[in-house]
Amino acid sequence: MQHNLGDFIRAHRERITPDRAGLPAGGRRRTPGLRREELAQLCDVSPTWLTWLEQGRDVAASSNLLARLADVLQLSAAERGYLFSLADRIDPQASATHEESQPLQAMVDAINAPAYVLDRQWDALAWNADALALFGGWLDVETDAPLRPNLLRFMFRSAAARGLIVDWDDRASRLVAEFRADIGKHAGLPAVAGLIAELSQGSAEFQALWTLQDVVARDGGLRRFQHPAMGELALTQVTMHLAKRHDLKLVMLLPSRQPYSYSRK
Repeated sequence: MQHNLGDFIRAHRERITPDRAGLPAGGRRRTPGLRREELAQLCDVSPTWLTWLEQGRDVAASSNLLARLADVLQLSAAERGYLFSLADRIDPQASATHEESQPLQAMVDAINAPAYVLDRQWDALAWNADALALFGGWLDVETDAPLRPNLLRFMFRSAAARGLIVDWDDRASRLVAEFRADIGKHAGLPAVAGLIAELSQGSAEFQALWTLQDVVARDGGLRRFQHPAMGELALTQVTMHLAKRHDLKLVMLLPSRQPYSYSRK
């Protein structure tokens, strides 16, 4: 994979001309593209390090450096996404645009059960009417609200969560361990790190659970709720990552042995 990343960077370095990158042409060149030293200068890294990266050596490229490379090389959205995919990094500028959110909403609307989509920091990007009926204290936000509804904020900052979720203490403990496993090496991303700091300051329970360093897989399973209008519910959670956006998760709460119903308005 490192060789694929190096080959991709080198190919695009050789395609972009100095004038497009904001540099003078500077005499005769073997190739019309940027020299390795010029790309290194524009990205504020050493030429040696860039050489190793292009050669496929075992050097780590941070998300911020990849973003600089993508900007200097003037990569398209698809090329930028491919660059971050090869490096197994998350683009710090990646977010669901309005155009992306429309198919997400259509997808969850087509599911005849509570369904929602979470991003890297577990903000809800789309949800259907059944999810809104179940999680009214979480998902009932204005479309122009400054913050997206976040599952961890709901769990640790909302009194409604403690009344809705059966065995809240056990679920809260597991949720924090699942979140740590889910974010993995991306805990340093600004949005994720900011959320962790906010919850640690605002919730002693979250801070205590976070310091335990527990990690469990987010595999789904039985979820039990005590809904104020629908009574006791037992649902089976299924979580899937989206093919083109591995940082997004589709969560569905499917019927379990105990029947339940929702009324769409």
